[in-house]
Amino acid sequence: MNPLHAESIVIDGLIISKWNRPVFEDMKKGGLTAANCTVSVWDDFKSTVHNIAEMKAHIRANADLLTLVRTTDDIRSAKREGKTGIILGFQNAHAFEDHLGHIEAFADLGVRVVQLCYNTQNLIGTGCYERDGGLSGYGHEVIAEMNRVGIMVDLSHVGARTSEEAILASKKPVTYSHCLPAGLKEHPRNKSDEQLKFIADRGGFIGVTMFPPFLRRGIESTVDDYVEALDYVINLVGEDCVGVGTDHTQGYGQDFFDHITHDKGRGRRLTNFGTVLNPEGIRTIGEMPNLTDAMERAGWKPERIVKVIGGNWLRVFGEVWGA
Repeated sequence: MNPLHAESIVIDGLIISKWNRPVFEDMKKGGLTAANCTVSVWDDFKSTVHNIAEMKAHIRANADLLTLVRTTDDIRSAKREGKTGIILGFQNAHAFEDHLGHIEAFADLGVRVVQLCYNTQNLIGTGCYERDGGLSGYGHEVIAEMNRVGIMVDLSHVGARTSEEAILASKKPVTYSHCLPAGLKEHPRNKSDEQLKFIADRGGFIGVTMFPPFLRRGIESTVDDYVEALDYVINLVGEDCVGVGTDHTQGYGQDFFDHITHDKGRGRRLTNFGTVLNPEGIRTIGEMPNLTDAMERAGWKPERIVKVIGGNWLRVFGEVWGA
């Protein structure tokens, strides 16, 4: 393993893989210190509680590999112990339903990152695949409560207007945990230069993904193309507010992609990803050290690499979580 990678805190801002022992072993192989792991997308309150219980059972059953993250000190402890810290995250706030009290309940269970909308409309605002009506009155209350209890606001799949209003409403840093620049490829899920500057200028954070449909060269991409995307965003907003958010979907087949590309998992088709093949060199979580190698090939200084592969995420998580 690359020595710099091995010594550094390495954080992936978004993984939505099929949670099982082989994936957790690959996290270890890839040197992951912590990852924001999706436990809710289209799920309601009760189903999401079940998913959290299931993930905690995984953590107990794989205690040699995993630990639960509630604070940044837990991430540092995971590094010392050679484990991967599991950050519980949602890709949709649907599980909050229409009850603000559910937000604190989820925070008490350990949830630390929640995306407001997943592609389409919910009670809070609008996703990126339909006409954007902006942040609702309830949405403003939700953000205030997320700020209060220390849950980070994620806007990756959220529409442009809702995102802008959420950035302005939040008193704590918000994130695009896994996005790519529209300046390299136009796509409804990619963010314009203006959007990227807007969130960065207001203390927000950008996790850059490598999901192939959004990359400039699609399934022809390599890990070097991913570094190109990271470089593009850094050149736009600076190196202190950029990190990694791979969006690894390891272990899933076509049924999974059919599910997430339909509204509510069962309604109209929103998009068609076609073949999903991660960039050569980083097709699996276990190949994460190759990313550090590619950064070095691109001429990155060690200080920048340490920030982008995890140090920046650690800092901003501390600002939101309060510990």
